[in-house]
Amino acid sequence: MVLDDLLGTHTRLTKHHTPGLEKLGITTVRDLLYHLPSRYESSADIRQVKNVTSGETVVLYGQFSKLETKRSFKTRVPIAEGTFSDDTGSVKVTWFHQPYLAKMIPTGQLVRLRGKVTERSGRKYIANPTVEKTDGIPLLEGRDGLFPVYPESLGLSSLWVYHTVQKLLRDIDWDTVVDPLPEAIRKKYHLPDIKSALIFAHEPKKEKDAEAARKRFAFEEVFLIQIARALQREAHTQEHSYEVSVEPDLIQEFIDSFPFTPTLGQTTSINEILEDFKKPAPMYRLLEGDVGSGKTAVAAATAYAVATSRPKNSNGEKQSFGRLQVAYMVPTEILAKQHFKTFTDFFIDHPLNIGLITGSGCYKFPSKVKPTEATPLSRAQFLKLVKNGEIPIVIGTHALIQKTIEFKHLAYAIIDEQHRFGTVQRKKITTKNDTQPHLLSMTATPIPRTLALTLYGDLDLTVLEHMPQGRKEIQTEIITPAHRARAYEHIRALIKEGRQAYVICPRIDEPDPTKHMALQTRSVASEVKKLCTDVFPEYSIGKLHSRMTPKEKTEAMEAFEKGETDILVSTSVVEVGVNVPNATVIMIEGAERFGLAQLHQLRGRVMRSSHQPYSYLMVESNAKAESARLKAIVKAKNGFELAEKDLEIRGAGELYGARQSGLSDIGMEALKNLKLVEAARSEASLLVKKDPTLKKHPVLLERAQKTVKALHFE
Repeated sequence: MVLDDLLGTHTRLTKHHTPGLEKLGITTVRDLLYHLPSRYESSADIRQVKNVTSGETVVLYGQFSKLETKRSFKTRVPIAEGTFSDDTGSVKVTWFHQPYLAKMIPTGQLVRLRGKVTERSGRKYIANPTVEKTDGIPLLEGRDGLFPVYPESLGLSSLWVYHTVQKLLRDIDWDTVVDPLPEAIRKKYHLPDIKSALIFAHEPKKEKDAEAARKRFAFEEVFLIQIARALQREAHTQEHSYEVSVEPDLIQEFIDSFPFTPTLGQTTSINEILEDFKKPAPMYRLLEGDVGSGKTAVAAATAYAVATSRPKNSNGEKQSFGRLQVAYMVPTEILAKQHFKTFTDFFIDHPLNIGLITGSGCYKFPSKVKPTEATPLSRAQFLKLVKNGEIPIVIGTHALIQKTIEFKHLAYAIIDEQHRFGTVQRKKITTKNDTQPHLLSMTATPIPRTLALTLYGDLDLTVLEHMPQGRKEIQTEIITPAHRARAYEHIRALIKEGRQAYVICPRIDEPDPTKHMALQTRSVASEVKKLCTDVFPEYSIGKLHSRMTPKEKTEAMEAFEKGETDILVSTSVVEVGVNVPNATVIMIEGAERFGLAQLHQLRGRVMRSSHQPYSYLMVESNAKAESARLKAIVKAKNGFELAEKDLEIRGAGELYGARQSGLSDIGMEALKNLKLVEAARSEASLLVKKDPTLKKHPVLLERAQKTVKALHFE
């Protein structure tokens, strides 16, 4: 037997096993052996009912009877109650606040129960235990050490996995097993070889064996991803890009014209990108900065460097005419128009043609008639100017990656809020020409460093850690229904001072009253009506959501930007990049329905000036006010701190979809370990530098390619 053999050739699989195996992605012997235990039990933990004593946590195997739903005698708390029995006796079991469990556990079904034994009035009982269905009791007679408990799936019990794995470990031809981890790396980090690790994982004699195996497989999983990323970085060095003329004095003059003093982070980021432009290979860089940290200014300065550079002719000589081009792609039309306006403000004293293309129209700045304004163009005329190279900077939405738009010398592609675009979309913008453009991906969604080094490991990483001078720390408060009036009064006071406010709702329309769960969910439609008539009749209230036409969205945003609207009621369409410095307070309805990153992005809308910003997280009940996620956003000083907390609360699987794409539980835990990730990245880089095509490590290459493909990280 070898690791790549199909599992069905060595063990009998029934139709009941197939769905579970497919769900877990298990097809080969290797796949099942890498399906590691989620925990271990000692034979001392597994007890019989007659031997349990009060105060100890025990594991029991047996059956339930007399399961029923009732209410406690004094407090009237809903409970599920029943009798648990094995061959030696019975014990009462109670679940508080979980009455539904009485209907979920079939009477007579063999189960594994784990819980703490309690005694009251001389009678023993177990409160709120965990229960798992099982198809047998583990045979621990004559066995030392720990018993593995495996993650289960439809048709696959932990015991079935255990017995099947034991058979595979006995029958495998270990001489054919090649360890993907190089021996030098295993020794450096004290990792067991593949054979020892598999035996330690599935048949540990002591806890240290299991820990050593988990450490090895955690490192291996991250290392395989980092190897694939290192190969991608190596491939980038073999590509050729446009040569950008970096003229320091000219660029400094442009930066000095900013209406603010750049932060140290902005200056450092600009310099790092300009240095990349001097290299023959294209830049691949991720610029990560908190909301309001000034990424657009970095994009503008580096775009200016490219757009003032001349292309070379067929002989490799620099021309005295023409310009290199920049494509700046953003996820929404609102953001595209905002960036277009920001760029025209930056470039007003540095005349260069700047274009805007979205689904609703095309514009060029400056207008020949009015040099300080933009002029609309027909789509055909706009596309012709871009193709001829007459518009060096083009800002747009997904329209930028359509086949109809062609560039003459696309040397620089900027992707804002890059996580909003798929891998295919990002590749399209960088393959518009035969020559590979420099690529800058930007995000205001802070990413924990471990994830940034892994998920975007093929990119160089720049972090904007400084905020512009004068910005004040936002005051965030969780507001329960009883204190809503107080929040409204504070908003009224701020508007009287001349400030503006956002009110964010989870829905566009009023919820269907027939759907009970949605009754308390506030909508843009209902809030506009309520605020206009009952709360703020003296103020102007606008609305914004995704079902409005582009023209309606533009009019709504312009009215808010000009101060004609005091309160803007919107969905999360304003989440990304919308910049109205005079808006200093945001009320987020149904805050518990949003993710932490999204909440941080939303409150970032009021962190755009030197005025004190406020964020009110409106919850639908007092219980939801206790949410660990909401408390985290109240305490977090910045987005990076919040991202780390989000990783801790939800894990990498939930946070970045890795659970759905195939990263194991061990791999996801590893992504919380910065030292492990940095070590794996460093070793992968060194190995690929010595052996760029991994000719000396074919098994490692094959495993790395399969891992990245399974994770959809290409």
